[in-house]
Amino acid sequence: MQEIFDQIILEYNGWALRLGQVVLGTSILIVLAFLYWLVARRLFPKIAAHLELPQEERRKARRILGTLLVLMAAVALIAVLQLDRQLVETTNENAPNLFISTFVQAMLIWQFARLLDFVISRLLVTNYYRNRREDPVELDRYQTDSKNKTNRTVQYAVYILALLFIVQAFEIDWVFYTYKPAGAEDGQTRNFSVSNLLNAAFIIVLARLFSWMIIQLILSQYYRSKQINVGSQYAFNQLLQYFVYIIAGLMALEALGFTLTLIWGGAAALLVGVGLGLQETFKDLFSGVILLFERRAEVGDVVEVDGLIGTVKRIGVRTSLVETRDNIVVIVPNSRLIVQHFVNWSHNDNKARFYIKVGVAYGSDTELVKQLLLDIARSNAEVIRHPAPFVRFVDFGDSSLDFELHFWSHEFIRIEDVKSDMRFKVDHAFRENGVTIPFPQRDVWMKGGG
Repeated sequence: MQEIFDQIILEYNGWALRLGQVVLGTSILIVLAFLYWLVARRLFPKIAAHLELPQEERRKARRILGTLLVLMAAVALIAVLQLDRQLVETTNENAPNLFISTFVQAMLIWQFARLLDFVISRLLVTNYYRNRREDPVELDRYQTDSKNKTNRTVQYAVYILALLFIVQAFEIDWVFYTYKPAGAEDGQTRNFSVSNLLNAAFIIVLARLFSWMIIQLILSQYYRSKQINVGSQYAFNQLLQYFVYIIAGLMALEALGFTLTLIWGGAAALLVGVGLGLQETFKDLFSGVILLFERRAEVGDVVEVDGLIGTVKRIGVRTSLVETRDNIVVIVPNSRLIVQHFVNWSHNDNKARFYIKVGVAYGSDTELVKQLLLDIARSNAEVIRHPAPFVRFVDFGDSSLDFELHFWSHEFIRIEDVKSDMRFKVDHAFRENGVTIPFPQRDVWMKGGG
């Protein structure tokens, strides 16, 4: 049997094609074709239908899978048929040996990275956010941006990892320069190469992906089960991200070849000079950390800073974003929310008391005025029933009897619209019931000689 497989079918310039190679190569192609049919035509349509993937995404997945299997077939045939040839010959011992299989395997790794990117970002991440849209908890409007950023992070991690495999597998780790670390013995040197840069970048991207997995896949379930408010969630998430990024930054510096003991020693002297020149910046940085710990202002709170009233949308490392009633985003340094005075309307409760003033003419029926004002407050949908609204007889004014209608509401941002609507109704009700709203009057007596 072995003699039959060893029979030469074709011979050219020292290369021989044997029957056994043809049989083995044909078997590999049949197996890969069956595998493509099983995955692309049988399994994938069911998965795509379950995840509701659009047709364009389905076609893209089939193209990626088809290209991957073609490259696998090419690698297998090159090995079986012994078609591998060196493309570049050089006398430099440090130069990489570039063969046909080198490029095919590099393309195979890259195509596998594309498939892995599609599976993680398109299927897992997209399906996760789709399930969250079905959740009864209302999501903020930045969810789409979060999904896009997560997909990009996955892509960066996958493709950087693929480049690392290519660099290490094919020995194309180019060295930029060689140096001697501080404190090293004579003859001990280190290289700063392409792999150092890729390792550092991979650590940073992996830290971002790790923090997303912890926050979205683990902590979000805990938040919902314990009914933790949005501001507390944001504060804890930010502190967790700071911790992860600091650790990742130190590991990235180690991957680049820096010695951390020297960095800390140099940083101690450097920060003294930098701190003097950037006092305000450092004050804002530390104020941001204090703000997240003390939670004087949280994401979602309605605050008043320098007469501007708005909702806290984000608490960053140095500044916070406050969106005003006019949908204008104001950038507020964190130190102003720590050192200076500001009003947090929703810090302790999600409701607040407001009032409108009104004056009626002397001689008006004060009980009727009180009843009309209470009816107007109770009929407004933005006024809560408990605590109940009430009317306060403030004073006997110069030209009118002054009243205040006090009420509670959950509506902080558009409260001026609520007050305006109530004033319209007050004017209409007073006209129908004969209650007069006077204008200021003053009698002037002229005294003069005849």
